[in-house]
Amino acid sequence: MYHYFYYSVLAISLLIFFGCSPASHTVRYGKDNEQTQKSISTPSIDTLNIEDDDAINEYLDPDDLPEEKSTYNISDIMKKFEKTSDLSAEQTTAREKLIMEIIKYLDTPYKYGGSTLNGIDCSAFTQSVYQDALNINLNRTARDQFTQGKVISKDELQFGDLVFFNTRRRVRPGHVGIYIGDGLFAHASTKGGVMISSLDEDYYSKRFMGARRVVDENTF
Repeated sequence: MYHYFYYSVLAISLLIFFGCSPASHTVRYGKDNEQTQKSISTPSIDTLNIEDDDAINEYLDPDDLPEEKSTYNISDIMKKFEKTSDLSAEQTTAREKLIMEIIKYLDTPYKYGGSTLNGIDCSAFTQSVYQDALNINLNRTARDQFTQGKVISKDELQFGDLVFFNTRRRVRPGHVGIYIGDGLFAHASTKGGVMISSLDEDYYSKRFMGARRVVDENTF
């Protein structure tokens, strides 16, 4: 009787443990699990929402972003903004809020489908920065963000504009970043994580698709 009771309790305990444990994968547009973010770099195709064509296409069509390490110092960029800015205190605050959010994510590793400091992808980076700094809601994918705001040319770029790139074969645009002035933009690179790069670099110059202004041009 004692053995029967012991094994019964053991079996029930194992069933509860494994039956209630969290799933080992995250869905692209589902809520992130921080523990999962640390252990898994790319979700299985089986975990993607089959109705979400963007997620599936991006998963099957990885970008070709280059291996690179940012050589740009965000502190120097901040000092330049402070010296040249002739905006009001309220407007400067908006600029600083955006910069501080970017700084917060610098060096965060890239994670497809991720949206936390444990790992983040390019469109989640832009979405999170705009939401947390300016309370502006961006769509989740680069392709959908490309439909938001005012269309602007490369010559019209201002601080805070979204910049888009053709980095995939089937999904266009495949990459998005935030313009911060002087030809530089912040983005979550698949090979380098959140970093600062230059639009003048050969790779980005050739693949530049366009830009969108999603905030009033007097905000900054």
